[in-house]
Order: sequence, then structure tokens, then C-alpha cells
Amino acid sequence: MTTKGRLDAAYRAESWQRMRAGVDVLVVGGGVTGAGVALDAAVRGLSVGLVEQRDFAAGTSSRSSKLVHGGLRYLEQLNFGLVREALRERALLLDRLAPHLVTPLPFLYPLAHKVWERPYVGAGLTLYDTLGGLQPSVPRHSHLTKSAALKAFPSLRPEIIAGAIRYHDAQVDDARHTLELARTAAAHGASLVSAARVTEIVRDGDRVVGAKVTDAMTGESHDIPAKVVVNATGVWAGLTEQLAGVDQPIRMRPSKGVHIVVPKDRIDASLALITKTATSVLFILPWGRSWVIGTTDTTWHHDLSHPSATHQDLHYLLDMANAALTSDLTESDVIGLYAGLRPLVDTEGLSESEISREHTVRRPLPGLVTIAGGKYTTYRVMAEDTVDACAPDLFPDDPAQLPGSTTSEVPLVGACEPADYLVEIAGSPGTENISPEHLDRLAHRYGRLLPELLLHVDDEPELAKEVPGGAGTLAVEIVHAATHEGALHVDDVLTRRTRLYLEAGDRGLVAARHASHLMGDVLGWDDATRDAEVTRYQMRVAAELEAQAAPDDDAAAAIRERVQDPRIAR
Repeated sequence: MTTKGRLDAAYRAESWQRMRAGVDVLVVGGGVTGAGVALDAAVRGLSVGLVEQRDFAAGTSSRSSKLVHGGLRYLEQLNFGLVREALRERALLLDRLAPHLVTPLPFLYPLAHKVWERPYVGAGLTLYDTLGGLQPSVPRHSHLTKSAALKAFPSLRPEIIAGAIRYHDAQVDDARHTLELARTAAAHGASLVSAARVTEIVRDGDRVVGAKVTDAMTGESHDIPAKVVVNATGVWAGLTEQLAGVDQPIRMRPSKGVHIVVPKDRIDASLALITKTATSVLFILPWGRSWVIGTTDTTWHHDLSHPSATHQDLHYLLDMANAALTSDLTESDVIGLYAGLRPLVDTEGLSESEISREHTVRRPLPGLVTIAGGKYTTYRVMAEDTVDACAPDLFPDDPAQLPGSTTSEVPLVGACEPADYLVEIAGSPGTENISPEHLDRLAHRYGRLLPELLLHVDDEPELAKEVPGGAGTLAVEIVHAATHEGALHVDDVLTRRTRLYLEAGDRGLVAARHASHLMGDVLGWDDATRDAEVTRYQMRVAAELEAQAAPDDDAAAAIRERVQDPRIAR
């Protein structure tokens, strides 16, 4: 296997060369589902290519609620199968696949009624615990009195609760998990290239036989022959099928989910909060130095690349949070905000919150398989079902020749128990330059890949310093993003490889200049390129802040679309 799936310039060039020679499976889309498909296919012994028009996890996969969960509200919809499946996947991620990135998270479920609500919700959570298996990876739920609930969550309004129930789900750094999933696929032989846009899905008669792909870094066009093309483009799934000439492409209904970020000291609590709203649920989640509050669930009719939050979205979330909290949050408390699009398969007559989160796999043409819908937690099952659906194209004489999936047994390349791993590497070169607090944080972000960063620090001890304006981010994290993690632009690092964009308070504007110098030293940027990267990032932040003040989606979209990602700029 390639050493731990390093995504550097040499790997990128080799990936193009391998894909031009032809692959069994060409995956279009570098989110969690596409990366999961690439890994599943690779561990089955297939030759695999993956192309992503922007950056890994650039879309929905970096803009979730950061949760790995079964979905309590799906129990009310009587969707027991989806909940059971999601809880099984939660256990796999916690115990085996990514214990450094996926961690248990305690929740408080407030009860507003003294008599009937506790047995009703308690029965639901008993079922939730039961569906999680006989030996669940998280503690079972427990009942709290009103005073105990307020002790655990002092910022909760006492007048709105009669008691509470405590239960557990899990939390994930979605962007880092997707990136590490991609690196794991690379370590198993898959060829993955970002900044690579499909311009044509090639057909021979009715059969799809590959794709033409343009490298946004060089402008060159490449022909990639493939036995089967997998459409894992999320909200773009219908447009991708159109590109293949499908007569009746799948209909997607992108649903916008907005989250705001506020500083840790604005909410006094020792666990997360979940409350019901008129249309969905409200999450108030601890996130590093901050709290994440979300979400919304509204149809989005504009540019799929840059969903935008509005002033209305912002105040909706503040109002919902303040109805539950004594914190009296205002706009001035919001240090970060992000909007993502759920890739819902359109179901006529249902609202966004009512549409099933189950996934759909279809084969609209020979040689083309589309995966759509689903939820982050079940990405591995989605990938398994997708590769299974490729069997008729991979082995037309006998589809049963396709080996079964084994990804439930394949940990991500960084997988470890962070505390144990820190003991294992204690005293290693580079550790002496990094504080115990930072080492602990890095172990939870990089796991067994942490020595890659320590080698940098051992060679250049100054990389152990915090980046100015970086919310605790070390310089080595930015360098490592460029050397090992395929980061090609400043915003790749500030919005996905690190948490700077969400936690710095200024959306990473101060840190951007420092990031451009650190990345530029690795990627060979001249001064003009460094300046252009910083200017583009500043323009992006300015557009997002202006859109955030807009009254509605129409106005916000028009503002945000002024600044396009250079990889897909029209």
C-alpha cells in the first residue's frame, strides 16, 4: 500500500497517469459518499479513480451538524430500519473505524410536561438504546430531575423544563473524517484527484464507458476509460445524470441547513442540548472552543456550489436558541456561520423535514450507477450498496464474481484511541516542542498520522508555534495540509483542514496571510500567487458576511455568487 495515503503532488501526477490507463470504477464526487465508494471498491481489489471538481468535503460533507447519530426523530416517523442501521454504523465508527475522530457526546433532552412526557420520551430512548445493540458503545439514557438538569446545563431556562433525560450520541469532525477516508482509499491503491471537473460522461451507444475530465490546475483535459462510472455528486446527482444523457434524471431537492457558531463562554453547560421545534429539532453542540447551533431545513433554488445563510436564517437560530437559553445571544456573539445542502431525493407532497433520509442507488444506464440521498452516519452502507450495484458492469458474465464488502473491518489510516497512542509515542522526536494540551488536541485530529506532523516539527521547531489569529492552530497543521492532505488553496486549509474559519472570530482573515506563506513554501508559490490567494479569501469572507445580512435567499445568493471557487469559476 502507498504509505498512509499521502496526497501530495507526486501522488496526484501518478493518479492522473493511472486513471488515463483506465480503471474499473471511476467515482465522480469527493464527499464522504464518494470517498467511501472509492475505499469500498479498492479493498475489494478493483482499480479505482475518483475525481472531485473542488476539494475533498468541499460541499455537504464539511457543513453538517458534526454528528454521528441514529436520528431520534426518525423513531417518531417509525423508520426503525434507518435508526438501527445508523446506530450500527455509529458503533463501528466509535469502536473500530475512527475512534480518534468520532467521540461519544452526552445530550440533554428537556421535558416540558410533568406527567405524560417522561414515560413517552423515555420509552423512545429505551428503544433507541435497544436498537444500538446488546453492548452499546455509549451509555444508556438516564432520567434527571429539574434541579439535576439545571446543574448539568445552567444556561437552560428553568421556566421551560419540568425535568430532563440524558442520553448519548456521537460527534465527528466531518471534514477531517472525509479527508482521512480519502487518504485511506489512497492507501489501498485508489487514485484520487481534486480540482478535476468532469466535462463529459462518455458513452458508446447506450453504455457509459468513461469520462472526460479537466484538471483545473493545468487546464489539461484527460480521457478516463472506466467499466463503470459512479455518480456520487450529492445535490448535483441529477445534473450529473443529465451530463450522461439520462432521459429522466433523478430529481433532487437541495435542502439548506444553516448553523451558527458562538464562543464557549456564552453558554454554561457540560453537555449538548436537543429540543424540538415546529418543523424539526434544534441542536446546541459543544465544538472545540465554541458552540455550534443549528439547524434550518428549507428548499434552496440557487447556485449549488455556494449555499448562503441569510439574516432571516441567523435570527431564526438566535430566536430558537434564546427561547431555550438564558444567554440572550445576539448577532455580535456569532463568530462563525455556515450553510450546507442536504442531498434529498425529491418526494412529491412532502416537506424537507418529512423526506426520508434513506439512500437511493440506481443504474439509469449500463455503466452508470448513481447514489443519492442518505445521511452522513450511514456513508459506509451507502458505499457498499453502490459498489454492489456495479457488479453487472464489472462482471457482465457473472456478477456474483464481485467480492463482498469488508469495509466494516477496515479502520481509517489514523484510527487509534488517542490517550493510548499518546503514551505509545511519548518522547518521540518533535513531541518536546509541543505542549501536552496541543498534543492531546492533535491526537484527536490526526490519530496515528500524528508522527507526520512531528517529523515536520523535529526538522523545523518553529512550526510548533500557534498561527497568529489561528484560534490555537499550529503552523505545522497548515504545512501538513499542503504536504500530505492535498490542500491546494488557502481556503482548503482554513475552512476544512482546520477549524479556523469557524472559531477564529474573524473567519480566519488574520491567519490567511500566514497560511499563504506557509503553504507557499511547500507548493512553490511566488509572491503574486500568495497575494492572490489572500485576496481571494478576503473576497470570499466579505461576500459571505454581506450575504449574511441579506433578507432572503435571492439576495444572499446574488451576493455570494460574485466570488466563485477558482476551480469551478465560470
